Amino acid sequence: QVQLVESGGGLVQPGGSLRLSCLASGRIFSIDGMGWYRQVPGKQRELVGTITSGGDTRYSESVKGRFTISRDNAKNTAFLQMNSLEPEDTAVYYCNAWVVTNVEGARRDFWGQGTQVTVSS
Repeated sequence: QVQLVESGGGLVQPGGSLRLSCLASGRIFSIDGMGWYRQVPGKQRELVGTITSGGDTRYSESVKGRFTISRDNAKNTAFLQMNSLEPEDTAVYYCNAWVVTNVEGARRDFWGQGTQVTVSS
């Protein structure tokens, strides 16, 4: 199977920065799109942004200009650089990846376990 492991979360003051990482491992033939989502208790999980295998990105309006998604295809890793953090960014952040698991092209999405980001003074 495939595992996604996020890291880099923590407590940061408003205006600060954090960089999250998402490492994919296991039965991976290739990885198509990857994405970051976030969720606060009592609310639906929401999209933060996505990145294609070619590096094209798109972001939600709430983070555009502050967050940047990148990836290292050779290391099956995606990153979320978060700058100018606000208390409203507090959430559990999840990584998502569409993984091709064999040469026949079987493809499905996987999720990480999430990492907590808390923005507070």
